[in-house]
Amino acid sequence: MKKLFIALAIILAPFAAEAQVRTPQASPKGYIKQTVGLTDVEVTYSRPGARGRAVFGNLVPFGKLWRTGANENTVINFSDDVVIDGKTLKKGKYAIYTIPKIESWEVIFYLSTDNWGLPENWNEQYVVLRTTVKEDALPTPVETFTIGINGLDQNFGYLEMAWENSHVALKFEVPTAKTAIASIDKTLAGPTWNDYYAASQYLFSSNGNLETAKTYVDKALDMSSDKPYYVSRLKSLIQAKQGDKKGAIETAKISLAAAEAANNQDYVKMNKDSISEWSR
Repeated sequence: MKKLFIALAIILAPFAAEAQVRTPQASPKGYIKQTVGLTDVEVTYSRPGARGRAVFGNLVPFGKLWRTGANENTVINFSDDVVIDGKTLKKGKYAIYTIPKIESWEVIFYLSTDNWGLPENWNEQYVVLRTTVKEDALPTPVETFTIGINGLDQNFGYLEMAWENSHVALKFEVPTAKTAIASIDKTLAGPTWNDYYAASQYLFSSNGNLETAKTYVDKALDMSSDKPYYVSRLKSLIQAKQGDKKGAIETAKISLAAAEAANNQDYVKMNKDSISEWSR
């Protein structure tokens, strides 16, 4: 009987380990992803409810640092640099902290994003941007804390936060014109040397048209100012595959010299080995 109980315990153990009780969170997680102009903005946060409680001035004291939600940090991620209140906020992830007051909120973007609630030790050096935004009283109370990205324009949007009868809207500007013009200029300027190199490498490695591959690698070398050793290396391989061993050796010597200058020993060895092989 004892052996039977042990056997049953072994069989049932994996099922017990996998079994987990699932219950709803008091402050469920929310997620927003919004494109503003050409900039992606993402917010992850927890959404506490008022549940009959007085929120601002009570649950969330006025003039005190607030986690801006519940549980883990409320985190915002910008795919481009943005401008807030005339100050540049670099692209990346930030925790959002706020200090709600009766007529305004202070909004703080903080570098450390892995805290539960408020940081155990507040580091002012992690504050990358701090600004104040006017508070608007809402005629109809909002039961669940809500963050939105609204008032969209090609060049700006508003990060909105609302709970109970309080609402704030923080304007942020995005670099749409700069990004669009850069994209237009790059596209209309035609392929870069790296594009030609990638095309040549593909044709060579896939046994494509070697003459076209050589044309592309020559264009890459003509367009690049520093003549990278790996581009010359590719050209030498194409020449060797075409049967032009003399030309391949000369090109490999150029690649070898550049690899030695860059202290890339892998390419130094590969070029020396190829020169030796092609010289036989």
